[in-house]
Amino acid sequence: MAKGAVRAVALVLASLSAGVLPAAAQGYDPAYEDYGPGTESFRDEFGNIVTVDSYGRVIAVERPGDRRQRRGQRGNAPSGPVVLEGRVGEVPPASDYGAPQNPYDDYDRYGDAPVESQPLPPPGAWDQAGLPDQGTTGSIAPGEGSSAFPSAGPGLEGQTMIESNPAPKVAGPTGKNAKIETAALQVLLDRAGASPGVIDGRMGGNVDKAVAAYAEMTGRSIDATNAQSLMEELMATGGPAVVTYEITNEDVGGPYVAAIPEDYAHKAMLPAMSYERVTEMLAERFHMDEGYLKEINPGADFTRPGTQIKVMATGDNVTGQQVAKIIADKGREQVRAYDASGRLVAAYPSSIGSTSTPSPSGTVEVARIAFDPNYTYNPKINFKQGTNDKVLTIPPGPNGPVGTIWIALSKPTYGIHGTPEPSKIGKTNSHGCVRLTNWDAAELAKLVKPGVTVEFVD
Repeated sequence: MAKGAVRAVALVLASLSAGVLPAAAQGYDPAYEDYGPGTESFRDEFGNIVTVDSYGRVIAVERPGDRRQRRGQRGNAPSGPVVLEGRVGEVPPASDYGAPQNPYDDYDRYGDAPVESQPLPPPGAWDQAGLPDQGTTGSIAPGEGSSAFPSAGPGLEGQTMIESNPAPKVAGPTGKNAKIETAALQVLLDRAGASPGVIDGRMGGNVDKAVAAYAEMTGRSIDATNAQSLMEELMATGGPAVVTYEITNEDVGGPYVAAIPEDYAHKAMLPAMSYERVTEMLAERFHMDEGYLKEINPGADFTRPGTQIKVMATGDNVTGQQVAKIIADKGREQVRAYDASGRLVAAYPSSIGSTSTPSPSGTVEVARIAFDPNYTYNPKINFKQGTNDKVLTIPPGPNGPVGTIWIALSKPTYGIHGTPEPSKIGKTNSHGCVRLTNWDAAELAKLVKPGVTVEFVD
């Protein structure tokens, strides 16, 4: 089995709650081989019969074409519990959006490298790389971003956010499988470009605003209490919500840092604002809350290459769209991106300012975009952090002050940027700037160009 490949194994709900897989959920098929006690066989969304051992490792894969050699008429699968990570019976035709190929055809969807880790292309190569072709740098000018990190005082950053214009509350799944069904809903929203932020299996404001954005995008509503409907939507937009990923040597090798210090002078001494551990990196790659990644993989050794873990199949980023206008909705704590016709193409939960350091009002423009930026601290222009009274350059990395993206706005010192703490987005206040998860900020950065309008609304 090739390392780094995402195995589109149809993991059932019961496996995530450490329960026993009901026989009816596996589906009846007279061609199933008996591999002995402790093994389970089930059909994935491509029609393969996959057999795993008691540790969840794949020990056999039988393709649809192989079975035709051994049997004639295919039996009907009996009815049984809804399986959000795989369909019992026939595999529906894939849609054009995010349709995966059979993972057992030597197809490596995610690759070995962390998401968005590619180096910046040389000047003039933006079009080939699919990045904005102007105003893109690898650093933040001195003084920029200062509104996000003011000096000492009664700042309210980190306090629980209260939205003045929240999205309508969505009724969520109930019962013993409620958490994984909620995670499946979050995957579905993420695939559509209506980001729920981190996938954590929890309902809340970020899911509510994503469902509202999904309805605006598609003209359709989602019944989050209907597991069958969720499963069908998942199959139509790329397949099961949960897939299996094999940890690679590159994943374990990093580079990582032992800890990210609070003091800016100590940050500036590090080679990069890298991840601190494998679970932090993998959680961000698969748009997950780090705690939830560990929860659904109890006992997994994330530091050992070859370990197979369950992750969320969020699909591809929104691409091929040209954003003409961004709405930074302070009342809903959400950033929405529209094309020239006024159609919503992407939406992201965000942390937009606070009462002590509010975000701008009115309309500004995107000035430039920096991928994987460093951060220049200047106490004479910015704020004073601790006892640091000299100019410092904090190196790039996902755990830097502005994460992996800086979208500078025409109002000095303000920008839209990433964060080292994705699980706090849309839940706690920030200081002035607009914070997104790193993966949402990276997606937005590739959809905009300098000159795009950014309107702040209450």
